[in-house]
Amino acid sequence: MKAIRRFSVRPVLPEPLRPLHRLARNLRWSWHPETRELFESVDPEGWRESGGDPVRLLGAVPVSRLADLAEDRSFLRRLTAAADDLHDYLTGPRWYQGRVAAEDRAGPGASAPSGAPVPSVPPSAPAPSGASVPSATSVPSGPPAPSGPPAPSGLPTAIAYFSPEFGITAALPQYSGGLGILAGDHLKAASDLGVPLMGVGLLYRHGYFRQSLSREGWQQEHYPVLDPDELPLTQLCEADGRPVRIPLTLPGGRPLHARVWQAQVGRVPLLLLDSDVEENGHGEREVTDRLYGGGSEHRLLQEMLLGIGGVRALRAYCRLTGHPEPEVFHTNEGHAGFQGLERIRELIAGGVGFDAAHEAVRAGTVFTTHTPVPAGIDRFDRELVARHFGDDAELPGIEVERILALGMETYPGGEPGLFNMAVMGLRLAQRANGVSTLHGRVSREMFAGLWPGFDPEEVPITSITNGVHAPTWTAPEVTRLGARQFGHLADSELWELRRTLRKRLVAEARQRLYASWRQRGAGTAELGWIDGVLDPDVLTIGFARRVPSYKRLTLMLRDQDRLMELLLHPERPVQIVVAGKAHPADDGGKRLVQELVRFADDPRVRHRLVFLPDYGMGMAQQLYPGCDVWLNNPLRPLEACGTSGMKAALNGCLNLSVLDGWWDEWYEPDFGWAIPTADGDAIDETRRDDLEAAALYDLLEQRVAPRFYDRGPDGLPGRWIAMVRRTLTTLGPKVLAGRMVREYAERLYAPAARSHRALNLAAAAELATWKTRIRAAWPDVAVDHVEAHLTPPAPGGAAELGSTLSLRVRVRLGGLDPADVEVQAVAGRVDDTDRITDATHVPLKPTAGPDLEGRHLYEGPLALNRTGPFGYTVRVLPAHPLLAHPAEPGLIAIPSEATSEAAGVLMR
Repeated sequence: MKAIRRFSVRPVLPEPLRPLHRLARNLRWSWHPETRELFESVDPEGWRESGGDPVRLLGAVPVSRLADLAEDRSFLRRLTAAADDLHDYLTGPRWYQGRVAAEDRAGPGASAPSGAPVPSVPPSAPAPSGASVPSATSVPSGPPAPSGPPAPSGLPTAIAYFSPEFGITAALPQYSGGLGILAGDHLKAASDLGVPLMGVGLLYRHGYFRQSLSREGWQQEHYPVLDPDELPLTQLCEADGRPVRIPLTLPGGRPLHARVWQAQVGRVPLLLLDSDVEENGHGEREVTDRLYGGGSEHRLLQEMLLGIGGVRALRAYCRLTGHPEPEVFHTNEGHAGFQGLERIRELIAGGVGFDAAHEAVRAGTVFTTHTPVPAGIDRFDRELVARHFGDDAELPGIEVERILALGMETYPGGEPGLFNMAVMGLRLAQRANGVSTLHGRVSREMFAGLWPGFDPEEVPITSITNGVHAPTWTAPEVTRLGARQFGHLADSELWELRRTLRKRLVAEARQRLYASWRQRGAGTAELGWIDGVLDPDVLTIGFARRVPSYKRLTLMLRDQDRLMELLLHPERPVQIVVAGKAHPADDGGKRLVQELVRFADDPRVRHRLVFLPDYGMGMAQQLYPGCDVWLNNPLRPLEACGTSGMKAALNGCLNLSVLDGWWDEWYEPDFGWAIPTADGDAIDETRRDDLEAAALYDLLEQRVAPRFYDRGPDGLPGRWIAMVRRTLTTLGPKVLAGRMVREYAERLYAPAARSHRALNLAAAAELATWKTRIRAAWPDVAVDHVEAHLTPPAPGGAAELGSTLSLRVRVRLGGLDPADVEVQAVAGRVDDTDRITDATHVPLKPTAGPDLEGRHLYEGPLALNRTGPFGYTVRVLPAHPLLAHPAEPGLIAIPSEATSEAAGVLMR
């Protein structure tokens, strides 16, 4: 019979074993080998059956086994050591606390950004009660990374990190792919470094989905129900024990309630909102049913709950625990962008005007974009968004038109009827970044319309290249050796390590392939061939990721005869392990999976190419270490970062990739190979795939496989081992999430905290008033006249290296004061279209004005320190001490064509 209700009965551990509860509830076990080994020793078979989940394990261990362990002195010593180690990890000072202490000793302003202006700022807002206020930290200055006002103090006391998904461990399946895994690694690295981060997300009752295959190779989705009581979570409760309830209001005044679950990720609390509560109607209970499921309204409700409800959950958590309120809010992709609107509503409720509240909220907000294509951004119909806000819905204190204006695509090429979550994220954040150097450049071009008149390279979107959490993704054998020892390890030992990892992957792949074929309906008698699948001594290539079309899962199948020759080569065979999920609504992606599976089912090659369904963290942790080469062949530049190759590199796997994402900036021949690309508008997609597939085959046939099988007198592939060693010792440290989080802390979180403190409510109101005045006057601001004279004069007026161009510029300020603007000369090399590249910006000084025509005179020297084609122009920008970046107001005045022609005549 089927139960009418399901619930979990938790075990009562004997007193000596009580520390196991705390160890199981803190997800640090997911990246701490000694703690995992301790749990495995409780019940090795139960550990395997639980999928390496200590909460499930403890719920299934027989009472008799617990009683034995409570008397086992050896086990109790290990338990005490693990509990003490966790306590030390949670309470001891880390990198961040060291930075705070160093800056406190140095004193305020000791680390002001090099080359950044130091304007006076209003008094800062007080820090949360009981919180220490660190001093300034060093931040690179200049565009495109905004530096913000200088610090009366430095690093933030608390940072809120919002993401729609978090990949912490397979035991908490709340992720679909790279965005969630990146968010999980961000939290773990922050914990390791002591960065005071607080995560905010949603708890999806069905997670993403489990993938299997039909007999015909078609992807099938399954949505197992997750019971929060069986997950490593605790419910956030009021002081009297009642569960916290987070309220939202739906159109027509209907309520939506959510409870808050807390996961502890080392030192970092992660709050997850769950709408499946009895107070809600059926539709409202389903809001957090599936990750990235449902239609537009369903997604909108999820994102409202994540952003608006997430801020409310943070406030409740800080109220109940005494945790400092966040000074910085980090939005990981646009899904959580509504958090900025909720913070604006809070200020408006306290009597602050919308514009001032907007400025105050922007100052402490960081926005990270992860997509290089507009199609990857959540966009909602304008009327759908409007219906969910206002007097009888959410955020009644804010005019609906003000909300809509933040997300509308009001720029050339935009669609005026759509509300763009990334656009809102950028308008609500003073600081923004892409996730690799190339992606930063692509993002500046993609969003340049938000800053009209500025060249893409000046758009205020910087980049911080993603990283991966080494303790999570590195095989235990590799971790024990450590990067420092790889330089001294003998070739034979390093090669044996690689073979051990490859052998383990072969065993894992066979088990998963057998289970998959059984699910597809095959009988035991017809699966004997699986015992011969893959070979621990054959060059092994891995390819695993989500399956959108741009990642080109099936590029390797472009010439199937040639691929077969590579797989079945008599002397230098190649074997490939493939995994990946297509979105449930993406039939095109499912067809790609089916095409790959059907090829892998061919009896001629099925021992050399396998597709493993249900790709997730558990599989990935076996796959990355066991591969010799990691393949990545997206359409350039559509891979924002692509961290799977980083995880592989941490284990000595070499990368074979298109120069996209992180590989574009860190590729070296010592680390792997770059697949040539056929970029250019003149080449159609079919031709491009043909060319790049042929280049991939050539690399495998002529360079990759020969190097793997080129053995010296000792039987070892010396040149291959040298590349593995170089990858581990040189590339490995670059790809770490610790490096990434340190960059966020120093380049974005610290300046955001300084801006938040400097832009108190009085300063925010002053800045908002100033911007209103500037925007009203700006149509009358103009560059009226430009003249230039060479010093010293040259024969025939020719410019020579080392001479100076003296500029005199007359500007109409439209009633503004010279203190409201900066007049700049912009100079540098010019291309064939006279576009200035590698520009230098030189401020010009006001020397007179206004004249009878209301014009102000600006002057300044421009050194001609470069040879070759050279050009200059002048421009007027708004200027204020509290602007984080000169492009922030989106206003610029440049010479008219007539003024430019006159300047040219004077130059001659």
